Amino acid sequence: MQYRTLGRTGVEVSSLCLGTMMFGAWGNTDEAECHKIVHDALDAGINVIDTADVYAAGQSEEILGRALAGRRDDVILATKFHEALPDVDRNRRGNSRRWIVTAVEDSLRRLGTDWIDVYQVHRPDPRTDIDETLGALTDLVRQGKVRYIGTSNFPADEIVEAQWVAERRQRERFTVEQLPYSLFARHAEAAALPTCARYGLGVLAWSPLNGGWLTGKYRAGGAPASDSRASRNAEHFDFRAEAVRARKLALVEEVAAIAADAGLSMIDLALGFVLAHGAVTSAIIGPRTLTQLHSQLGAGEVVLPADVLDRLDALVPPGTLVNPADAGHVRPFTR
Repeated sequence: MQYRTLGRTGVEVSSLCLGTMMFGAWGNTDEAECHKIVHDALDAGINVIDTADVYAAGQSEEILGRALAGRRDDVILATKFHEALPDVDRNRRGNSRRWIVTAVEDSLRRLGTDWIDVYQVHRPDPRTDIDETLGALTDLVRQGKVRYIGTSNFPADEIVEAQWVAERRQRERFTVEQLPYSLFARHAEAAALPTCARYGLGVLAWSPLNGGWLTGKYRAGGAPASDSRASRNAEHFDFRAEAVRARKLALVEEVAAIAADAGLSMIDLALGFVLAHGAVTSAIIGPRTLTQLHSQLGAGEVVLPADVLDRLDALVPPGTLVNPADAGHVRPFTR
């Protein structure tokens, strides 16, 4: 496993981050296997784990908290707030001070910990002044409940605004950005990734396998497996979008050929591509099963040669977003 410094924090994190969105009702309800996934990841050298309060309505945090019993000090633990949980008051969501001070206590309780290493705003909230959000998060840092603060799915201009507000209002500044980035979703290369590099932010890249497309599980001429995301969560997966499916299936065959020529699995190629970007600190892997975890752990050592990167650039040019729905966050129109 390789290790990189998380932005300018001085904290060293593994090049692979364990994402736990699949823990609980959204993916794997076998808690013993989820615990084993955590322990095997830690034993393999992963030292950063990401979750969110919204994942399976808090189940992911609860399962992760129990899995970390006795090993909490070994982990850089990251979670997120913003999204609405089911059947809650309309103000129990978003980026307001009112919600943040409640959300953090809920996450601390579910995680069974006294502090969160990286507390991240899951998405921008156009209704809330960024100074309101930064003020509440600054208080949490000073209280010792949070070590560092970060953002997720923020466009480049909002990353810049937050940095300027923090400087002028003497707030804690965001030190981490979590964004979608993969061979099939390269839009962050145009602005978000260079902006993160300019301000010294660590970057956690989510969906580096593009929702499973870059594992090779979806191939031309075959239906998706019954336990795949395309079947389990069809309404939120782009396999059913005919034009997108056709484009991605064609690209998958080309990627498979490049991987074979390089002597790599498609998974190692895809994760190696993400980790090759100079602004990326860690790629978030989100295994649902132990088998999936073990198929991805080796990518922490992969370094793609220049000729392979050139072939990937020729296949999917820099800045390309194969499916616009993979953008992560679409800013609402206002009048």
